[in-house]
Amino acid sequence: CTSGGNGVMAICSECGRKLGLFEAGSAGLCNQCALGFEGRQILEDAATGLREREEREVEVEAIMVTTEMQPDINITKRITIVTAEVAYGMNVFKDVFAGVRNIVGGRSEAIQKTMRDARETVLYELKREAHAVGANAVIGVDLDYTQIGDSGWNMVLLVASGTAVRVEV
Repeated sequence: CTSGGNGVMAICSECGRKLGLFEAGSAGLCNQCALGFEGRQILEDAATGLREREEREVEVEAIMVTTEMQPDINITKRITIVTAEVAYGMNVFKDVFAGVRNIVGGRSEAIQKTMRDARETVLYELKREAHAVGANAVIGVDLDYTQIGDSGWNMVLLVASGTAVRVEV
Protein backbone atom coordinates (compact mmCIF):
# COMPACT_ATOMS: atom_id res chain seq x y z
CA CYS A 1 0.00 0.00 0.00
CA THR A 2 1.09 3.56 -0.50
CA SER A 3 -0.03 6.60 1.32
CA GLY A 4 -2.74 8.56 -0.49
CA GLY A 5 -3.27 12.27 -0.69
CA ASN A 6 -5.87 12.02 2.07
CA GLY A 7 -3.23 11.61 4.82
CA VAL A 8 -3.72 7.85 5.32
CA MET A 9 -0.42 6.13 6.23
CA ALA A 10 0.64 3.00 4.42
CA ILE A 11 0.98 -0.16 6.47
CA CYS A 12 3.37 -3.09 6.16
CA SER A 13 1.74 -5.97 4.31
CA GLU A 14 3.67 -8.44 6.52
CA CYS A 15 3.35 -7.16 10.11
CA GLY A 16 0.74 -4.36 9.84
CA ARG A 17 3.10 -1.67 11.19
CA LYS A 18 2.78 1.87 9.78
CA LEU A 19 5.40 2.52 7.12
CA GLY A 20 7.76 5.42 7.60
CA LEU A 21 8.59 8.00 4.98
CA PHE A 22 11.60 6.07 3.59
CA GLU A 23 9.91 2.65 3.68
CA ALA A 24 7.42 3.26 0.88
CA GLY A 25 9.72 1.74 -1.76
CA SER A 26 10.13 -1.61 0.06
CA ALA A 27 7.43 -3.51 -1.87
CA GLY A 28 4.83 -2.80 0.83
CA LEU A 29 7.10 -4.02 3.65
CA CYS A 30 8.59 -2.12 6.59
CA ASN A 31 12.38 -2.10 6.83
CA GLN A 32 12.44 -4.92 9.42
CA CYS A 33 10.19 -7.20 7.36
CA ALA A 34 12.02 -6.29 4.14
CA LEU A 35 15.39 -7.15 5.73
CA GLY A 36 13.94 -10.35 7.16
CA PHE A 37 12.54 -11.32 3.76
CA GLU A 38 15.79 -10.47 1.98
CA GLY A 39 17.78 -12.36 4.63
CA ARG A 40 15.57 -15.45 4.23
CA GLN A 41 15.85 -15.14 0.46
CA ILE A 42 19.65 -14.87 0.67
CA LEU A 43 19.81 -17.98 2.88
CA GLU A 44 17.47 -19.90 0.56
CA ASP A 45 19.52 -18.84 -2.49
CA ALA A 46 22.75 -19.87 -0.73
CA ALA A 47 21.31 -23.28 0.19
CA THR A 48 20.08 -23.82 -3.38
CA GLY A 49 23.46 -22.76 -4.77
CA LEU A 50 25.26 -25.14 -2.40
CA ARG A 51 23.02 -28.06 -3.40
CA GLU A 52 23.52 -27.30 -7.09
CA ARG A 53 27.30 -27.05 -6.63
CA GLU A 54 27.40 -30.34 -4.72
CA GLU A 55 25.38 -32.01 -7.49
CA ARG A 56 27.76 -30.61 -10.14
CA GLU A 57 30.80 -31.76 -8.18
CA VAL A 58 29.41 -35.30 -7.97
CA GLU A 59 28.77 -35.25 -11.72
CA VAL A 60 32.25 -33.90 -12.41
CA GLU A 61 34.04 -36.33 -10.08
CA ALA A 62 36.73 -38.00 -12.15
CA ILE A 63 39.80 -40.10 -11.58
CA MET A 64 42.94 -38.08 -12.29
CA VAL A 65 46.42 -39.56 -12.59
CA THR A 66 49.72 -38.21 -13.85
CA THR A 67 50.70 -41.47 -15.55
CA GLU A 68 49.52 -42.80 -18.89
CA MET A 69 48.95 -46.34 -17.64
CA GLN A 70 47.94 -47.59 -14.21
CA PRO A 71 47.49 -51.31 -13.45
CA ASP A 72 44.24 -50.94 -11.50
CA ILE A 73 42.53 -48.70 -14.09
CA ASN A 74 41.01 -50.34 -17.16
CA ILE A 75 40.71 -47.72 -19.91
CA THR A 76 37.83 -48.54 -22.25
CA LYS A 77 38.02 -45.46 -24.51
CA ARG A 78 40.41 -42.58 -25.13
CA ILE A 79 38.34 -39.52 -25.98
CA THR A 80 40.46 -36.40 -26.47
CA ILE A 81 43.02 -34.07 -24.94
CA VAL A 82 41.53 -31.68 -22.39
CA THR A 83 43.02 -28.50 -20.98
CA ALA A 84 42.10 -25.92 -18.37
CA GLU A 85 43.68 -22.57 -17.64
CA VAL A 86 43.54 -20.37 -14.56
CA ALA A 87 45.15 -16.95 -14.12
CA TYR A 88 45.57 -15.79 -10.52
CA GLY A 89 46.69 -12.30 -9.57
CA MET A 90 49.33 -11.73 -6.95
CA ASN A 91 48.11 -8.57 -5.29
CA VAL A 92 50.48 -5.81 -4.30
CA PHE A 93 50.58 -6.88 -0.64
CA LYS A 94 51.61 -10.42 -1.52
CA ASP A 95 54.25 -9.01 -3.87
CA VAL A 96 55.63 -6.74 -1.13
CA PHE A 97 55.75 -9.51 1.47
CA ALA A 98 57.24 -11.92 -1.06
CA GLY A 99 59.94 -9.33 -1.79
CA VAL A 100 60.72 -9.08 1.93
CA ARG A 101 60.84 -12.89 2.19
CA ASN A 102 63.17 -12.92 -0.80
CA ILE A 103 65.59 -10.65 1.08
CA VAL A 104 65.37 -12.18 4.57
CA GLY A 105 64.56 -15.73 3.56
CA GLY A 106 61.70 -18.00 4.59
CA ARG A 107 58.43 -19.17 3.15
CA SER A 108 55.71 -16.94 1.78
CA GLU A 109 52.49 -18.51 3.03
CA ALA A 110 50.35 -15.98 1.10
CA ILE A 111 51.88 -16.96 -2.23
CA GLN A 112 51.77 -20.66 -1.33
CA LYS A 113 48.05 -20.33 -0.57
CA THR A 114 47.45 -18.56 -3.88
CA MET A 115 49.32 -21.30 -5.73
CA ARG A 116 47.36 -24.00 -3.88
CA ASP A 117 44.06 -22.28 -4.74
CA ALA A 118 45.13 -22.00 -8.37
CA ARG A 119 46.05 -25.70 -8.51
CA GLU A 120 42.77 -26.83 -6.93
CA THR A 121 40.77 -24.60 -9.27
CA VAL A 122 42.54 -25.68 -12.46
CA LEU A 123 42.21 -29.38 -11.57
CA TYR A 124 38.49 -28.90 -10.92
CA GLU A 125 38.17 -27.12 -14.27
CA LEU A 126 40.05 -29.99 -15.95
CA LYS A 127 37.54 -32.44 -14.45
CA ARG A 128 34.68 -30.28 -15.81
CA GLU A 129 36.24 -30.31 -19.27
CA ALA A 130 36.60 -34.09 -19.12
CA HIS A 131 33.02 -34.51 -17.97
CA ALA A 132 31.80 -32.27 -20.80
CA VAL A 133 33.28 -34.66 -23.40
CA GLY A 134 31.87 -37.76 -21.69
CA ALA A 135 34.98 -38.88 -19.80
CA ASN A 136 35.12 -40.20 -16.26
CA ALA A 137 38.90 -40.00 -15.89
CA VAL A 138 41.88 -37.95 -17.01
CA ILE A 139 45.26 -39.61 -17.47
CA GLY A 140 48.69 -38.11 -18.07
CA VAL A 141 47.79 -34.95 -16.14
CA ASP A 142 50.44 -32.24 -16.44
CA LEU A 143 50.57 -28.87 -14.66
CA ASP A 144 52.52 -25.94 -16.07
CA TYR A 145 53.05 -22.67 -14.19
CA THR A 146 53.98 -19.41 -15.91
CA GLN A 147 54.41 -15.90 -14.52
CA ILE A 148 52.67 -13.19 -16.49
CA GLY A 149 53.60 -9.56 -16.10
CA ASP A 150 56.56 -7.47 -15.13
CA SER A 151 57.56 -5.65 -11.96
CA GLY A 152 54.40 -3.50 -12.15
CA TRP A 153 51.96 -6.39 -11.79
CA ASN A 154 52.22 -10.13 -11.51
CA MET A 155 49.90 -12.99 -12.28
CA VAL A 156 50.47 -16.69 -12.37
CA LEU A 157 48.99 -18.69 -15.23
CA LEU A 158 48.44 -22.33 -14.45
CA VAL A 159 47.62 -24.71 -17.29
CA ALA A 160 46.51 -28.29 -16.70
CA SER A 161 46.27 -30.82 -19.51
CA GLY A 162 45.65 -34.50 -19.88
CA THR A 163 43.85 -37.17 -21.89
CA ALA A 164 40.15 -37.58 -21.22
CA VAL A 165 39.21 -41.28 -21.09
CA ARG A 166 36.42 -43.64 -20.08
CA VAL A 167 37.38 -46.24 -17.51
CA GLU A 168 35.55 -49.15 -15.93
CA VAL A 169 34.36 -48.24 -12.46
